[in-house]
Amino acid sequence: MPCVVFCALMRTLDYIVLFTYFISITAFGIWVSRKIRTSDGYFRGERKFRWYIMIGQAFGVGTHAEMPVAQTGATFSHGFATIWYQWKNMLITPFYWLLAPFYRRSERTTVGEIIEDRYGKTMGLVYTVFAITFFVFCMGVMLQGAAKVISVASGNLISPNMVVMAMTVAFILYSFIGGLVAAAYTDFIQSFLIITLSVLLIPLGLKEVGGFHSMREVLPENFFVLLSSESGIDAFTIAMLAVNGIVGITAQPHMISMCATGNTERAGRIGQTFGSMVKRLITIGWALTGLVVAALVIRTGVVLPDPEMAFGYACSVLLVPGLTGLMLSAIVAANMSSCSNFMVNTGALFTRNLYKKYIKPQASDKNLLWMGRYSGLGLSVLAVLFALSIKNVLHAFLFTETLAAFMGIIFLGGIIWKRANRYGAAAAVAGSFASYYLINIISTGELMLVYKWQPAPFGIAMGSGFFIFWLVSILTKPEDNGRIEIFFDNMRRKSDAKQPGADGKKPLASDTGDDLLLLDLPGWKYKDRRRNFFRRYREDTVGFLLSWLFVGLLILLAWGILQI
Repeated sequence: MPCVVFCALMRTLDYIVLFTYFISITAFGIWVSRKIRTSDGYFRGERKFRWYIMIGQAFGVGTHAEMPVAQTGATFSHGFATIWYQWKNMLITPFYWLLAPFYRRSERTTVGEIIEDRYGKTMGLVYTVFAITFFVFCMGVMLQGAAKVISVASGNLISPNMVVMAMTVAFILYSFIGGLVAAAYTDFIQSFLIITLSVLLIPLGLKEVGGFHSMREVLPENFFVLLSSESGIDAFTIAMLAVNGIVGITAQPHMISMCATGNTERAGRIGQTFGSMVKRLITIGWALTGLVVAALVIRTGVVLPDPEMAFGYACSVLLVPGLTGLMLSAIVAANMSSCSNFMVNTGALFTRNLYKKYIKPQASDKNLLWMGRYSGLGLSVLAVLFALSIKNVLHAFLFTETLAAFMGIIFLGGIIWKRANRYGAAAAVAGSFASYYLINIISTGELMLVYKWQPAPFGIAMGSGFFIFWLVSILTKPEDNGRIEIFFDNMRRKSDAKQPGADGKKPLASDTGDDLLLLDLPGWKYKDRRRNFFRRYREDTVGFLLSWLFVGLLILLAWGILQI
């Protein structure tokens, strides 16, 4: 009886920590956003975030509860090499440095507006529908991922569906009031907690199983390598995951908030690139946790019916009371901040690309602000319905990334190729989606919304999409040259310059070493494009090379740990 009472008290301690953290972070989010009075302040934070806030925002928004759940579960089942499901963007992270300025120089609030500038009103509408669907899917995946962790860590006293509902109420509470300001600053604060507690599981777990030597005695050797076909990850799979990442990231609808809300272009570059690097580092911890749990269940004889219960199981058996509550707090806070960011972006898309465009063009700024709040709230409810239908978090996570990759064909292609037009864009989107589903239907014999991600169907669909994009654009009428020149001229000018150039416009980026390497890529065959290379592309070149150095160090770190 005393033991039962003691355990009850300890569980109560976790709940007190969880509740206290929730109240504190919500109050903080509301406090920092108390001066929000305009739609720009709500949707973009008036583009005033410093570089360190941008790093915290990129890490927090890019790190969701389903990620440690999915990664730990995959490693638990198939070994460390499954880290490439999360590290699929590792090899393309340096390209974030090159891409980030495009979003700020667009001077837009949503990616949908950029698509409209490039391809016209109809394609802007198509993208907006996709983007809202993307956010609904992503929020649903995040909610279900966190629900699995919290349900298992609480001893299954709380059902996953109850957790989904509770977290929905949580993130709506302060995002409705604070917008992007609340999301960005709470991301920054909670990122420290996620990092600390993700790493904390490793030494506790290694002590419990007897260290790496003991783990090697009970686990297959292929569990301790960076690349293994037995894990389902080979070079071709990594290549397709990388393509998925680089093309898909460009069209993800929250990229404006990730890259274009800093007080300078460099702040956006640093935030998106190195905030993502921090996530790559933490992923090593999640993978190691999967190895620890795999060894632990063998030693204890415990059976986990679902591999994605591994992270929650690690929290429940390795963390002492209080720390378990703090870990659950970090998971809740991560999802609150990410969902808050997505809710704000969803509201921005609906308000600026649908409401203002088609329903009330003369709407006042105050009207836009409140419409953004209410539309984000309503669309978040759809995310809850999707969350309740998800069975496998990893497959759902990769599905949302694949959707973005097909849309990324037209975003990335439209930036690096001037001749791209709306007809090629529409055909590419339709063709890539159709080929993806057709291939999966033929290979599985089933019609489903979410298929298990496979590199071959994805690769064929992407190749088809790019080919159709090129072919149809070449065979059809080009876009209006004057409008396209305005679009690209904007991309060649500094968006954060304090003084205008000699012509009264924003100064040319080439004058300060800030020209963009990827802009109009086919133009590299001309000498003018290569003249004074380093002087024109200094910012791109130095940052890109430095980013590759960090990538190499992270891969070396993971390899070194596996040699212990």
